[in-house]
Amino acid sequence: MSKLEALKQITTKPRLAALLGVKVQTLTHVLYILKPSTQYTGFTIPKKNGGTRSILSPSDKLKSLQSSLSNLLLDCIDEINETKHKKNYRYKHALSHGFVRECSIMTNALMHLNKKNVLNIDLKDFFDSFNFGRVRGFFIKNNHFKLDPHIATVIAQIACYENKLPQGSPCSPVITNLITHSLDIRLASLAKKYSCTYSRYADDMTFSTRESVFPRQIMGQEEGQFIIGKELKSEIERAGFSIHDKKTRIQYKDSRQDVTGLIVNKKPNVKKEYWRTVKSQCHLLFQTGAFIKKTVNGDVEGNINELNGQLNFIDQVDRFNRSREKPPLNPIYQLQNHGQNTTSLLSGREKTFSQFLFYRLFYANIKPTILCEGKTDNIYLKSVISILAEHYPKLANPKTKKNPYELLIQFVEYSKRSRFLLQLYGGASYLNYFVSQFDKHYRHYKAPTPQQPVIIVLDNDSGSSSIVTKLKALDSVKAYPATVKKEDCAKADFIHVVHNLYIVLTPLNAKNEPTDIESLFDDSIRLKQHDGKCFNTRDKRDEKVDLSKDAFANHIINAQKNTLNFDTLKPLLDRVVAAISHYDSIK
Repeated sequence: MSKLEALKQITTKPRLAALLGVKVQTLTHVLYILKPSTQYTGFTIPKKNGGTRSILSPSDKLKSLQSSLSNLLLDCIDEINETKHKKNYRYKHALSHGFVRECSIMTNALMHLNKKNVLNIDLKDFFDSFNFGRVRGFFIKNNHFKLDPHIATVIAQIACYENKLPQGSPCSPVITNLITHSLDIRLASLAKKYSCTYSRYADDMTFSTRESVFPRQIMGQEEGQFIIGKELKSEIERAGFSIHDKKTRIQYKDSRQDVTGLIVNKKPNVKKEYWRTVKSQCHLLFQTGAFIKKTVNGDVEGNINELNGQLNFIDQVDRFNRSREKPPLNPIYQLQNHGQNTTSLLSGREKTFSQFLFYRLFYANIKPTILCEGKTDNIYLKSVISILAEHYPKLANPKTKKNPYELLIQFVEYSKRSRFLLQLYGGASYLNYFVSQFDKHYRHYKAPTPQQPVIIVLDNDSGSSSIVTKLKALDSVKAYPATVKKEDCAKADFIHVVHNLYIVLTPLNAKNEPTDIESLFDDSIRLKQHDGKCFNTRDKRDEKVDLSKDAFANHIINAQKNTLNFDTLKPLLDRVVAAISHYDSIK
């Protein structure tokens, strides 16, 4: 049964809770014991054009419940759209692009490329226009839903606060899209009638046309004043909204046209001054370790997290445009048969983003950075450290009655983007390249020297032999303890490569034989079964019939960590701590 059909048949809170994936006690506790009226924290954020926007942030428990409702409603929307369009449903069919799966400000901007005239309209007090009764009534009366009145009431209770949909709730934008969909259809029809294209992103409405003069039936202009067409005004007022007159504007082909913050004259793009500011801030950061941000209240010290968000946003736009290139993307860009070095493929923006990521992760990292050979190694170490936290105060703060558990080191998570921008994707070959290029990248920065180390954790087997061979040829390399020569790196507790870069190899076994991180787990752990399979011991392992590394990491190590004895991993953690302590002594 589909999620939508299941929702329509529900008449009780326990069944609704089950469909939301929460316990009925949780639903009842949040709604009727804690009550939503006590579960919000208010704050303001500055608007880009001045003034502030009020945000109501729900508590963690209420937010989790609202997120479950949001996901359920998004599933219902997908089912409705699949029924309407059968197949090939993507953003080209969407009228609303805000908080919609597979849609974004990029897909919204895409609707209005290369138009002669672009009209932007802002709806006044958008979220405040949806009160409790309107939300409840929609789910009772709408033909797609027609929910039991009792269930519609519970949904409205989850979603509303002070008789409106609060900005800050994860389900507010999804519900506004559902309620506003009928308006979107009518406005799209109106737009088509006068040779225009229509789309909406939350409270931002956009009409565009290839006509030389914007249709007066939608929006006219006389002596600098905008005059809304009767049909448009009627539809908007009929839906219970009003237009923010001061934000209404028509942008012409010979000027810069923007839609939801993106330039749309030729392709979706960020504003030039936005990129110049970000690039300038990066340059200052790399040279001095800090940068200044200009605000309406004067210059303030820049925030590296905010800068990271801006660079991510620019990169998302660039990736979106790359995905639309014709002919299709060059296989080289997709890293097929190109090896580790993708530097020559990076655009100017991507080079800056790459330098920023290296700076943040490996130069100005606020915690020791750990690089492993793959995602399963990350899971192993995180799980082991969480259980042994009280023995390793340099790695984590254990959970107490007063304080939550806190990891004091950071792991690098590999992705296709880290492979392209940083030439990092796990595996010894990528890490070998990373080691060979580390000094070159490090010297790009003039900011104060790093305060935390970067530690590569490797299996001490044939897979790491290329890296060990490289270490022997580097003059800067020192193995520790000092009694170990760098020619015998495999026997070292840790290796200081250069600057703040270290390598820790898994300890050799009692017979001085090679090891990998899985072999450090006790046999009683490796032989635990999941779906009738175990990971097996090193000498008997058969990847064709035994448990995969991914299943072993997730279903045995992480899922059962509270019942497992990880003492055999202590020698490896001791080496990581020794490397951190060494850098503390020399930095």
